[in-house]
Amino acid sequence: MQIAERRAELKEVHPSVTSKAKRLIDVLGALVGLAITGAILIPVAIAIWVDDPGPIFYSQIRCGLNGQFFRIWKFRSMVVDADKVKHLVKNEAQGLIFKNEKDPRITRVGRFLRRTSLDELPQFWNVLMGQMSLVGTRPPTQDEVSKYSPHHFQRLAVKPGITGEWQANGRSTVKDFEEIVKMDLAYQKKWSVGYDLQLILKTIQAVLNKSGAC
Repeated sequence: MQIAERRAELKEVHPSVTSKAKRLIDVLGALVGLAITGAILIPVAIAIWVDDPGPIFYSQIRCGLNGQFFRIWKFRSMVVDADKVKHLVKNEAQGLIFKNEKDPRITRVGRFLRRTSLDELPQFWNVLMGQMSLVGTRPPTQDEVSKYSPHHFQRLAVKPGITGEWQANGRSTVKDFEEIVKMDLAYQKKWSVGYDLQLILKTIQAVLNKSGAC
């Protein structure tokens, strides 16, 4: 079934999507995140370019709320044109997600950026624009969504997040897509503004401790 057809079927609006309190936290968090991004932009940009000359930022079309397409932004952590050679790298994850802890496409600086989660800082722009939230689900690629089974689409009932149930409770150590789906759906059932704040604090702790980082 095509993404557009499934998008049309997702008519229920999750409470988190219309929550003004959640949106306020997103905007405030995004502003702080972008201020941090601006503060480290020049040294990070120089490090990326010296290590592997090319674009400083990486962007990709992802599927967000109800399967809507948007362009996600990150600091580039892989070699230029990494997507073109993805098929040459072994997928160590199970299901519709790609993971390889020793992915040869990742640059030396890129490994540091990923280990510290600094590569994700530009996503605060996506949050400010309303395409993402501070807390939600991992935004899947178009290719992944095109292979979804019916029960997978429910994870798109909330905005994608910079962090979420998966990132706060395992990060890269969870490599089974079905387990990730269960965690995403559990988040939707447990959601509240207070629970979002808990996951944000837990994620900060995980990043500082480099827990589950690859």
